[in-house]
Amino acid sequence: MWRFRELLPVLPGEAPVSLGEGGTPLIRLEKAGEALSLSLLLKDEGGNPTGSFKDRGLSVAVTRAVHDGASSFVLPSAGNAGVALAAYAARAGVTATIFMPEDTPTAVFERCRVYGADVVAVAGLISDCGIRAATHAEETGAFDMATLREPYRIEGKKTMGLEILADLGWRAPDAIIYPAGGGTGLIGTWKAIQEARALHMIERPMTRMYVVQAAGCAPIVRAWESGADKAEAWLNADTEAWGLRVPTARGDALMLRVLRESNGGAVAVEDKEMRTAASNLAASDGLAIGIEGGATMAAAAALRDRGDLAPGETVVVFNTGNLTNYGWYTG
Repeated sequence: MWRFRELLPVLPGEAPVSLGEGGTPLIRLEKAGEALSLSLLLKDEGGNPTGSFKDRGLSVAVTRAVHDGASSFVLPSAGNAGVALAAYAARAGVTATIFMPEDTPTAVFERCRVYGADVVAVAGLISDCGIRAATHAEETGAFDMATLREPYRIEGKKTMGLEILADLGWRAPDAIIYPAGGGTGLIGTWKAIQEARALHMIERPMTRMYVVQAAGCAPIVRAWESGADKAEAWLNADTEAWGLRVPTARGDALMLRVLRESNGGAVAVEDKEMRTAASNLAASDGLAIGIEGGATMAAAAALRDRGDLAPGETVVVFNTGNLTNYGWYTG
């Protein structure tokens, strides 16, 4: 992803804290696309160093924070971001403390600890972890890496959008479907498209952005459907897709603005639909994806059915994390 260094907020000569993140494939889904009458492509983030798109944002964020003097970090995480911060903190030679919901898969806790991070299990959701992390930052002086508490994670996520445009010959797709929890991936991808347009790197009409959330935790979808500018907290959030189990997103207003500016939309899908869509993709196109990736495939079908996506359109869906990160397999 550092081939786009000139579009990232790093100083000349500043050495990035990198593990080789980015450069993930954009894969054409021949059979799945044919079934939906779409030119369907999958941006597969599972090949990143720790297995998810979180590596991009934390590479840039750790680079900038360490340059500015940070020596310890704290982060609330539903899983993948915690693993990524633990790895990049280790790479930079600094410390990390991760607060995660206690029902996060055991393998995630173990991976964070392998990288040397201190991990704290919290009774509650990611929102409760955020409170604990903020308190820890105030008490210890650790740099808080929580979503949108610093500006650089979005910049790293922006490279996903730049890679999509580059792989398409600097032509924007008609639509992008993104599985949104905290929202930095969606916001960063849209930022890439806007910046590319401003720099005359692309000329065609802007891409429509679509959010997919779990039916058991869909605050952005509910806000979109009601016409609200902000999302209210989702009570009793419940979904197997722990990356989507974010009842209160700090980026809610920004996500909703992206949907409006791009003439996009939002859709919620059931966990069963995510699993089925992931299983179907493995059988049809030979790709094993995480449950959030299954959500984008289910959303593509739902959006096609309701007429949001037209036949023949070029549509990009995201797999944000490697299947093995989840301890979750189709069967």
